[in-house]
Amino acid sequence: MILQFSVGNFLSFRDEVTLSMVASRITEHKETNIITLDHMKLLKSAVIYGANSSGKSNLIKAMGFMRNFVQSSSKEGQIGEEISGIRSFRLNTANVTKPSYFEIVFFHEGMQYRYGFEADTKEVKSEWLYAAHPGRKEKELFFRENGEISVTKGFQEGQGLEKRTRSNALFLSVVANLNGDIATSILFWFKNLRVLDGLTNHTRNYTIRKILDVSSKEELMILINKLDLGIEDLIVEAKSIPQEMLELLKKINGKVDRFPTEHHSIITMHKQYDSENHFVGLERFQLTEEESEGTKKIVALLGPIVDALNKGQILVVDELDAKLHPLITRFIIRLFHSTEFNKKNAQLVFNSHDTNLLSKAFFRRDQIWFAEKDTYGATDLYALSDFSVRKDASYEKDYLHGKYGSIPYVGTFDFLGKDGTDQ
Repeated sequence: MILQFSVGNFLSFRDEVTLSMVASRITEHKETNIITLDHMKLLKSAVIYGANSSGKSNLIKAMGFMRNFVQSSSKEGQIGEEISGIRSFRLNTANVTKPSYFEIVFFHEGMQYRYGFEADTKEVKSEWLYAAHPGRKEKELFFRENGEISVTKGFQEGQGLEKRTRSNALFLSVVANLNGDIATSILFWFKNLRVLDGLTNHTRNYTIRKILDVSSKEELMILINKLDLGIEDLIVEAKSIPQEMLELLKKINGKVDRFPTEHHSIITMHKQYDSENHFVGLERFQLTEEESEGTKKIVALLGPIVDALNKGQILVVDELDAKLHPLITRFIIRLFHSTEFNKKNAQLVFNSHDTNLLSKAFFRRDQIWFAEKDTYGATDLYALSDFSVRKDASYEKDYLHGKYGSIPYVGTFDFLGKDGTDQ
């Protein structure tokens, strides 16, 4: 479970900002949408609002970069190669030469960890890892600065590996690559931090693997039926594969009964009726060619959603509501808030433009966040719980009227009011 994520001097974030998943002490909704641990209460979800180009997506890109760099830095690249993906805030000359900052605090296997690093395109400038038992003071496991790495007794698995760490690689990743227990466990946690782009269907192959698994498919179909998409079944079929590919697969695997998922297609089955509206059978539709963009997206997302709920993962989605009907977006949110479906304490973080969700019926005030750029192009991040809000206030109405900021100040025309709505 994630407690908080911080980023600074990256893309539109000039200064350090923090997204917190720790429940605040608000008076309303005390026990709603939270995960209760012995020493704290965490939020099951968080939604980020803001104008176009406000930095909402950049926060999710920052989380994705940190995840990918931790997972791959010890395996990819050579000495002297640039660190791909680092992009400092470029609208202030003082930031261009400074490193980008990333830190995440999370709870994993009974321990609370705080891990972070600073890096530019050439090297890792600093890196740190702290750990704490629940409710106790954290202890340093290792600290890296100016090319020197100090390892404490609590991280003996890293001792002797300091000089084997390239300047453009993370020490944590190096230790994990050499089977350090703590480091490997932390990399496993990062693997379960899934960061998705909601504007593409690149998770389709992941859903294919879930359909091929009998037990996972049953869970997928339960959700499909609740969504009322008119889909009676999902079938995966192998595409026609050239003979050359078959021979290559046979050499690699010794057999060709299992193909990579990119050589499969998803078939949706719909009820077919005769002229008297009597059910006569099922008709096949190619998902990618004959279904709507919204249906393609929700089918692609269902695999990661089911996995997150079953394994207690953190699902981070950029543009979750894009191409989806508002009721389907609400359904996904309620899955994560549900005690019936979310028994493993999965968490959902996403950004949105759907102001219909800005309601106490869906979120606590500390679950609602805003991204806003200042005059100098820098993004700030803050929560609705930072404001004094009346209990009977309409979050959506107040937001659209600019009470919380983070809205586009578009030029007005004769047919528009000052808040951009029809007169």
